[in-house]
Amino acid sequence: MGPARIRINPSILAADFVNMQAELDRISSADFVHVDVMDNHFVPNLTFGPQMVERIQATSPAPLDVHLMIDDPGRWAPGYAELGAASVTFHLEAATEPVDLARRLRDIGARAGIAVKPATPVESLFDVLGEFDQILVMTVEPGFGGQSFMPETMPKLRRLADEARRRGSEVWLQVDGGIGESTIAQAAEAGADTFVAGSAVFGAGDPDAAIEALRTAAARAHVH
Repeated sequence: MGPARIRINPSILAADFVNMQAELDRISSADFVHVDVMDNHFVPNLTFGPQMVERIQATSPAPLDVHLMIDDPGRWAPGYAELGAASVTFHLEAATEPVDLARRLRDIGARAGIAVKPATPVESLFDVLGEFDQILVMTVEPGFGGQSFMPETMPKLRRLADEARRRGSEVWLQVDGGIGESTIAQAAEAGADTFVAGSAVFGAGDPDAAIEALRTAAARAHVH
């Protein structure tokens, strides 16, 4: 087996919203641009809606990885796929019919992702791994950027990675929250291959260099 494919998806939650075009240009080496959509209901914060995401989609140098931290994703998620987002992730805790919704997203042409909060077990996903292109294990409580990484989420990620390997699944395992050079190795070692980083990228003097450093640290630690 060759080297793992490591993906670094900077979160624009840490960007300067007023200068979004310039901020996107600073991360041209990113694999995806991570866009957090929050509704002030599912999480206690409010960010972007479809119009803003459509503008980001039109100007981004990388495909969009949209993370919907919203209630009623069955109603709203397909619209983000229709805007052209490459990947749309919704929360297991908010979805009434997660497999059906994932299939709708795939039918539109997006990768379908499902996210779990730190306290949510992953075992219910084991039998439906093939329905998803990405599983996001939150490594902080969703809602705000700049929080500290929760190492207690790593056993859950490891169980998911072991199960995916056992089943021969191609699902991407993503982590989001408190990811920087010091924590990315822990997540990679536990099986993650796709990493959301906010302040670790946009807070750096050279965001593209920060992306490369994160990629290197993750590749060195990733399990095979």
